[in-house]
Amino acid sequence: MGVVQMNSNPLAKDFNTGSLLKFAFPTISMMLFMGLYTIVDTIFVSRFVNTNALSAINIVCPVINLIVGLGTMIATGGSAIVARKMGAGEPKRAKQDFTLLILFGFILGVVIFILGIIFIDEIIYTLGADKVLFPYCKDYLTIILLFTPASMLQVLFQNLFVTAGKPTLGLVLSVSAGVMNIVFDYLFMVIFDMGIAGAGFGTGIGYLIPAITGLIVFCKKSGTLSFVKPIIDIKVLGESCINGSSEMVSQLSTAITTFFFNRTMMNLLGVNGVASITIIIYTQFLLTTLFIGFSMGVAPVISYNFGANNYYGLKKIYKICISFIFVGSLFIFALSFINGNTLVRLFTGTNEAVYKIAINGFMIFVFSFLFSGFNIFSSAIFTALSNGKLSALISFLRTFGFIMIGLLIMPQFIGITGVWLAVPIAEILTLCISLYLNFRLWLSWNNQNNSYEKNTERLL
Repeated sequence: MGVVQMNSNPLAKDFNTGSLLKFAFPTISMMLFMGLYTIVDTIFVSRFVNTNALSAINIVCPVINLIVGLGTMIATGGSAIVARKMGAGEPKRAKQDFTLLILFGFILGVVIFILGIIFIDEIIYTLGADKVLFPYCKDYLTIILLFTPASMLQVLFQNLFVTAGKPTLGLVLSVSAGVMNIVFDYLFMVIFDMGIAGAGFGTGIGYLIPAITGLIVFCKKSGTLSFVKPIIDIKVLGESCINGSSEMVSQLSTAITTFFFNRTMMNLLGVNGVASITIIIYTQFLLTTLFIGFSMGVAPVISYNFGANNYYGLKKIYKICISFIFVGSLFIFALSFINGNTLVRLFTGTNEAVYKIAINGFMIFVFSFLFSGFNIFSSAIFTALSNGKLSALISFLRTFGFIMIGLLIMPQFIGITGVWLAVPIAEILTLCISLYLNFRLWLSWNNQNNSYEKNTERLL
């Protein structure tokens, strides 16, 4: 079997089930908490502003998806490169690439802010806002754009803290950012009555905490990763973007499908329909954070072992991951099925019209959680192995391709039920492809491991 060099790098451990889950736990907790404070954010808007403000957030959500998608693309694609070079015994080059990625992400955030402010009116109307929703959208989006550079850095550091062997720090910062977001939401929206602008400022201040802390932490030279003078290598940036393209595809797909979900629900059920689909979209994010966090947490370990040609270790880690995803999928499905009423009621309060629409859809939608975990992990593992094309294919199919086919066809025959079925059917169809690609991956690892053992026998 392959041998991982013994050193102080936390990614180089011989992981078992307990140690791998312990390593991934901070990232899982981080994502769960992010999901929770995102939900709290929208609950504050729906309860302390109005449902028009809630709908406005969903209208401009595609812009936020774009920002997060670009940041995640650079972070996940770059993380695989940095971890691979660390595993291959190139710590200096890993630091140089790391610094380049952070610099690139920050500059990109500044560019998005400038262009977004210049074309903000055109963007909002293009996304489908009417005259009633326009002022809500503009107030919220203006503030979100202002904090775009911090948002980009936050996403980058959340991923690269794990690569640097500091997942606990990422958790602490996410919890701190989330708590401050909630505190400032209450302060700005309830105490100061700033409306939807208060929600934007609360979110933006939450971005600043991990962004500033990350800059301070990585300025220290003692860690596994730190800032050094970067080498401007276009190939590294290109490979990062291509390798992390699945995450970008996922966010862009979410942006487009959100737009079409809004339009379809507006046509079928009006404003209450848009509010209902907003509730389900945000609830879906909360319930899939377990899989997203776990996949983010184990990805650097997979990349490191891949860079070290440790195929025995890869197979061992993979088995642990699949077991976790299987158990987690059953747990999330059962939790959401049993507590669906409570989750939906958190948003709707006494609005019975929206509650009835949302709960009927949610009880169909929950079946997607049986399959989404494996699809999310499959996309993440191919990113970790620097196979951005297959990773992007899985993300594209589950978040756009199959959903759009279902969304454009099924409502014409079975009405609103077709909208709710679009996501579960997309996850099932993507699962078939994910299973096939994972089977091929497992066979390739077996072949690589057998070749290594034969070469070792010849040397002996």
